[in-house]
Amino acid sequence: MAEHTSSSITIDAAPAEVMGVISDFTRYPEWTGEVKEAEVLATDAEGRAEQVRLVLDAGAIKDDHTLAYTWHGANEVSWTLVKSQMLRAIDGSYRLSPVGGGDRTEVTYQLTVDVKIPMLGMIKRKAEKVIIDRALAGLKKRVESGAGA
Repeated sequence: MAEHTSSSITIDAAPAEVMGVISDFTRYPEWTGEVKEAEVLATDAEGRAEQVRLVLDAGAIKDDHTLAYTWHGANEVSWTLVKSQMLRAIDGSYRLSPVGGGDRTEVTYQLTVDVKIPMLGMIKRKAEKVIIDRALAGLKKRVESGAGA
């Protein structure tokens, strides 16, 4: 089984508000440093994204890929790779947990990346960590600024 990288952050907003920003894929280039383009290709009966094409530039990992999203209730979304130029796999999830009566949210981001080209595991973990840390910081800033509303 592949190793994964995980990190958490607490955001001063309710889980529904945080998930609202996470699920607004077309606006990812505005707040995630690595996502340069995002396009929703398919949605489910509830209007949530099922497939999203992303153009990623995370230093060592640059790619144009499509992810399939699975929604687990209101507080978790996971994804797997559909197709890619550079990646063999990119699996991840956001899990939201209410904190302090529900007006704050702990967000846990887990990510596993595997590339088609030879790359040291240590470099892959570093790229995963950079993606996670920037995404969580960007998410916190985006939600708390009210820009996601």
